[in-house]
Amino acid sequence: MQRTRFGDMACSIARTLDVIGEPWSPLILRDVYVGMTRFEQMQQDLGISRKVLTERLKWLVEQEVLERREYSSRPPRFEYVLTGKGAELCDLLMVMVRWGDRWTAGEAGPPVLYRHRACGQIAHVEPCCSACGEPMHATDVDVLPGPGLSR
Repeated sequence: MQRTRFGDMACSIARTLDVIGEPWSPLILRDVYVGMTRFEQMQQDLGISRKVLTERLKWLVEQEVLERREYSSRPPRFEYVLTGKGAELCDLLMVMVRWGDRWTAGEAGPPVLYRHRACGQIAHVEPCCSACGEPMHATDVDVLPGPGLSR
């Protein structure tokens, strides 16, 4: 059976899933985002096999989501840092956090809190319109054909 190439679809959701659509990639990005940048740290935190972690890190570097940087030459050791593309994907993860905190956290509440550096308050991501600044949810938009839509 041949795997569907989501990256070839004329759909931004499908193309994003092509990059981070399997379960380990968002968790690897989360770890790098919070400062676990070394292979051993990620493996220990995630409980992921070395083989799978190696494959996922290689893919994320190839997709220019992470950058592999040498931090020791003897022996050679590398860490992974977010690129601009990767940092922007973390914004997507913040939206996932909001949904997970609301619908899956249970009575215990969210496992972590997010303090907004600009105001110092504990907050969650709230999607806003880039044109007018008003809150923007799926029920507030009309989906229209864009210039990249295949005909």
